[in-house]
Amino acid sequence: MSDNIVDINERRPGDEWKKYSKIGITIAIIIVIIATIVSNLFIVQQGEYKIVRQFGEVVRVETEPGLSYKIPFIQTVTTLPKYQMIYDVTPAEINTKDKKRMLVDNYAVWKVDNPQLMISNARSVENAESIMANFIFSVIRAELGQLNYDEIINDESSTRGSFNERVRDSVNDLLERDQYGISVTDIRMKRTDLPEENEQAVYRRMISERNSTAQEYLSQGDADANRIRANTDKEVQEMIAKATADAAEIEAEGEAEAAKLYNEAFSQDVEFYNLYRTLQSYETTIDDETVIVLPANSPYARLLMGGLE
Repeated sequence: MSDNIVDINERRPGDEWKKYSKIGITIAIIIVIIATIVSNLFIVQQGEYKIVRQFGEVVRVETEPGLSYKIPFIQTVTTLPKYQMIYDVTPAEINTKDKKRMLVDNYAVWKVDNPQLMISNARSVENAESIMANFIFSVIRAELGQLNYDEIINDESSTRGSFNERVRDSVNDLLERDQYGISVTDIRMKRTDLPEENEQAVYRRMISERNSTAQEYLSQGDADANRIRANTDKEVQEMIAKATADAAEIEAEGEAEAAKLYNEAFSQDVEFYNLYRTLQSYETTIDDETVIVLPANSPYARLLMGGLE
């Protein structure tokens, strides 16, 4: 009985509270540790870089996809894209070799090659794009400044060749020289326009040039038509002259042949020939209204009166 009384007195209410408090604190500490560990784990996704900084300085760059970690409260993590990005360069005016102003609008496809250099020298994606745009404008201005306006806008007469490739390579040389950790994979011109105040003047000049070209074609066409007509007329005249000469020759040959036949026929009877010629003359000279006064001894009178002597 005395032992039981002693045991009851030894298990005071405060001891139970202390026991549960220790368990609660332990659990809380474990939860905090787990939460701290979990909150400092991060996942590297496909197509991105994870930049680990310590007091603002880059201490590690995670490039492979997977789970990684950082030191709590000391290190921070930022993300940079690993895939190719498109930057639409702001349109800008340049002067051509023949001193004409034009508006150039282009875009660039670029990527981050070395995140640590990019962070150290460009600081951010926005700054990297701004630096890249300045280089692109500088190179394009230098390249197009060596070409005339017509060579730029006319693909048929253009001498640009690999213009886009030359611009890309020159820009990459500048980016590599200054160690910005980025590179351009492609540069393309979307359009090349004249400043608005120059468009009307150029349109008028183009219309004038087209009208001049059209007039040249019309003049050339008229000259060709006149030449063809002249050649045709000449050929026709030559053909007519040849046909006329051939006809005259044939007619002369026919008349000669007829005369020959007449001579052969009439030489057989001279008196008959005289009679025939006389009758032919009657047919030619006498009609219903003809009045003839003839001497009595004329051949006509003798024939009309029925005498042949």
